[in-house]
Amino acid sequence: MTQLHATVESALDPRTESLVGEWLTLKEATDALGIKSGRIKQLLSERKLLAVRREGRPMVPASFIKDGQVVKGLPGTLTLLSDAGFDDVETLRWLFTADDTLPGTPVQALSENRGTEVRRRAQALAF
Repeated sequence: MTQLHATVESALDPRTESLVGEWLTLKEATDALGIKSGRIKQLLSERKLLAVRREGRPMVPASFIKDGQVVKGLPGTLTLLSDAGFDDVETLRWLFTADDTLPGTPVQALSENRGTEVRRRAQALAF
């Protein structure tokens, strides 16, 4: 099974669903990034972007895309969390759970170019 299939087959629980908020279909994400549909599949298989199955189709959290690009630092953070043993749903939950010491959520910190601290915390999870 390829990473793409594993990524989009994860079951999403109501708690994580409520944390994430806005979602994009792969077509909407492709349009937001200004890329071809084959490239979005490549980003998913390379784990530079994460999608989970919602409403019967793979979807991407809208906050993973900012100003026509994947949020800076997201691909590296996804890799660190995967290396720490997090599955896709656990990864989403971690990225979208508020952390008073950041402050905000890790995904908010990444979008505000505060990725160093997010990656530091993600690395610590692996040990």
